[in-house]
Amino acid sequence: MLTLDWIVIGLFAVVLVGIVLWVFRQKQTSSGDYFLAGRDATWIAIGASIFASNIGSEHLIGLAGAGASSGMAMAHWEIQGWIILILGWVFVPFYSRSMVLTMPEFLERRYNKESRTILSIISLVSYVLTKVAVTVYAGGLVFKEVFGIEEIWGIDFFWIAAIGLVLITALYTVVGGMKSVLYTSVLQTPILLLGSLVILVLGLKAVGGWEQVLAACKATPVNEHGDSMINLIRSNKDANFPWLGVLIGSSVIGFWYWCTDQYIVQRVLSGKNETQARRGAIFGAYLKLTPVFLFLIPGMIAFAMVQNGTIVGGEAFSMSSADAAFPTLVAKLLPAGIKGLVVCGILAALMSSLASLFNSSSMLFTIDFYKRFKPFASERQLLSVGRIATVVIVALGILWIPVMKNVGNVLYNYLQDVQSVLSPGIAAAFLLGVTWKKATPKGGMWGLISGFLIGVVRLSAKVYYSAAEGVSDNWFKYLFYDTNWLFFSGGMLLFSILVVVVVSCFTRQASEEQIRGLTFGSTTPEQKAASRASWNRWDVAHTCIILGITVLFYIYFW
Repeated sequence: MLTLDWIVIGLFAVVLVGIVLWVFRQKQTSSGDYFLAGRDATWIAIGASIFASNIGSEHLIGLAGAGASSGMAMAHWEIQGWIILILGWVFVPFYSRSMVLTMPEFLERRYNKESRTILSIISLVSYVLTKVAVTVYAGGLVFKEVFGIEEIWGIDFFWIAAIGLVLITALYTVVGGMKSVLYTSVLQTPILLLGSLVILVLGLKAVGGWEQVLAACKATPVNEHGDSMINLIRSNKDANFPWLGVLIGSSVIGFWYWCTDQYIVQRVLSGKNETQARRGAIFGAYLKLTPVFLFLIPGMIAFAMVQNGTIVGGEAFSMSSADAAFPTLVAKLLPAGIKGLVVCGILAALMSSLASLFNSSSMLFTIDFYKRFKPFASERQLLSVGRIATVVIVALGILWIPVMKNVGNVLYNYLQDVQSVLSPGIAAAFLLGVTWKKATPKGGMWGLISGFLIGVVRLSAKVYYSAAEGVSDNWFKYLFYDTNWLFFSGGMLLFSILVVVVVSCFTRQASEEQIRGLTFGSTTPEQKAASRASWNRWDVAHTCIILGITVLFYIYFW
């Protein structure tokens, strides 16, 4: 890092502080102002925030690492703009007219208060154990690699970078709430896109062009069935990424994440109206088409550079591990000034993801727990509790850093594996909740519970059988350990749906008044007319463009 790089980083920090101070001066007198930016966000802010919140450690470290180790296999999860379109077209009308603040609150409206509590607990635990901790871990790893500093004052630089990242992000999240997240995302997204694009271009130039990457990846088999690193669709006998399992599993995880997870949907809930919310989702879907090119392909470029013995700076390009692919490209390819800009992009991605996590987690605790037990709490009290909850979640995230240091080079797979068993039950409850009018409160609740319990059994079995030796084969081991994780996720979704349907057949339905406007079958003609008036040919045209690009991508990398 040269002086010019530090100047660029300094300018970025000044602009960031300016935005936060401007937000702080805006009046935030209610929990709606703090958590949802007063429900006044436009489509640009919503779309940028969806993208910036999504792009975090799992991309800068995990996705690039996946590209360097397994090629295109993980691209299915990153070409999911089509699922964000489902959020905009299918779920936005229900979320907007219900005027809820959280996803658990929506389940309470649709089902019962027990469903709300169950989803709140699952969400908070998963945020702390996966998203917060993994992002913090990866932040420390990125900056240790980029800056090339081993320790300062006898302290491992990993810890200084990780804890510093958390504290800075927590400060502006606590101060500004959702407005800080939205408006800093508008700054951070173009920087992240530009910085990553520079890496892609310089990487292709260094390796000798895209044909060199294709050649190196095609020459590297990933299984005994004729598939190479370049193949997106792999044999159904592939142990890790069978094509049918990938299409099913990635869709289940993607549906849960993009359409029902508080972390993402909160951005849409902040929309000024249904039109702005839907167009924000469409803009976010456009941006979601880029991570494959900005992070996964650079990982493949790094792999090709190692395979070809590419000379960079007078020596052969090398990296300490697959997960170090992206930060190593930053450290070795970029000139002064540009390196500082890309570091700002990395900072932007990590800080935006953390800020979104902190804000969403504190909102879940404040609205779904504190406000329910203290229904007459003043808005000032809710604001204070929200800020305190953010601080507590920050502390828990820091405490989990030592655990995440052990994750190492399985970062991206770790995240997807955990999410694959947490998502099916939640996905089933939301999917049937809006599409099937006869899904009862008890049915939705038991769908959530059954999905969560099976997920816990699956994760426990993985921990046990991974460490155990000499264990004989049996049906339990085959089902909960040997079964491919992607097929298992799809099977969990079908089982959870079956539970909802069966329980609904024997329990009392919710009243017409309770579910009015929350399902397709209970939407009034006035509500349908209002939704129809919220979109036009502009929305349809851009939706078709996104779907077309997705189809072309699958055809090219088939």
